[in-house]
Amino acid sequence: MSEKPWQRRPSALSRQALVLYAALIVYGSWYPFYGWRSLGLAPFAFLSDPLPQYLTAFDVITNVLGYMPFGALVVLAVYPRWRGPLAVALAFVLGGLLSGTMEAVQTYLPTRVASNVDLAANALGALLGAAIMSPATGALLDRGLLRRLRLLWFERDRAALACLIFSWPFATMYPAPRLFGLGNWPRALWLRFDSTTQDALLAWTPLRWHVGAWPARVAAWLPVDLWEAAITTLNLFAALALASLAVRRHAPRVRLLIAFIVMTLGVKVGATFLQSQSGLTFDWATSGALAGLACGTLAALLALRLRRRSRAALAACALTVALVFVNLLPVNPYFDVVLADWRQGRYLHFNGLAHWLAWIWPYAALVWLAFVVEQAWLKRRVTHV
Repeated sequence: MSEKPWQRRPSALSRQALVLYAALIVYGSWYPFYGWRSLGLAPFAFLSDPLPQYLTAFDVITNVLGYMPFGALVVLAVYPRWRGPLAVALAFVLGGLLSGTMEAVQTYLPTRVASNVDLAANALGALLGAAIMSPATGALLDRGLLRRLRLLWFERDRAALACLIFSWPFATMYPAPRLFGLGNWPRALWLRFDSTTQDALLAWTPLRWHVGAWPARVAAWLPVDLWEAAITTLNLFAALALASLAVRRHAPRVRLLIAFIVMTLGVKVGATFLQSQSGLTFDWATSGALAGLACGTLAALLALRLRRRSRAALAACALTVALVFVNLLPVNPYFDVVLADWRQGRYLHFNGLAHWLAWIWPYAALVWLAFVVEQAWLKRRVTHV
């Protein structure tokens, strides 16, 4: 029987997701990217090392789980050219090559330890992820229920937006002074400057723009709880509005957005449970944060009545306003206690990755929105010409 035109087509989203996940593996494996030097060891000497004296089940499981999504994405990305056992074997080989390269380069990072156990666990993870995904590939990409739902509920040609939205729950994992208060790297960068550098930069700006007194002034406008509610509302509304852009009008949009919120909170709770040393799993659930969750959800559900371009414009405005206040408001003193309770050593690469994701996500979303506006403007201009 002849295949329909839409069958046996490669998935652009899977390939983009594979590249993104491979980049995250590289980042997590080589973080913190400084102190490079040769220790007099060959890069692949770790292959013949004896088993480490202290080997924990946690480390092995973490390495296996870390490469399972990579193996699954390889199977999806090479479909339909490679299928079944060939795709699984390719995922296993690529997982081993990627992990072997990461471990070999770690030989030149004094803060990291190259390990043949990590290599074996990573390769096993890629194999397991590929083996689990392989039977479901056709149902997901070709003619199964999952593909029908994907085409019925979600817009096509939204691969970049899908990756952006899927990464938002993970961007919220790292502790922030206020729930969902992402994108505060300008403030962090400013605080790293010494007073001489700050004064030199301020000399180029009008006096009323000087930021020295602004944090206290802005903080005095509202009580602490209301500021947290406002920032939580703005960021949650922006994320949900962006997510709604990828969902078709006749899809169960309300249920999908609520499921997205539940997923985000589940990721937040799980990460806090693993990272907290004192059991502060729900330390982020302040009265202001809970009020912001309710207000942001309600605002996003009401915005579903608006046109797509209106939701995109409101998301851009919410992100911009939230970024201004996130970088201007002073840090809550209680946040220092939360950050001190966060495990930094054992999860160093994980924390670094989560922190960077929290820093860059709002700006990546604004760049995507600007790109969409530009594309619409160019299309309109061509139409009029």
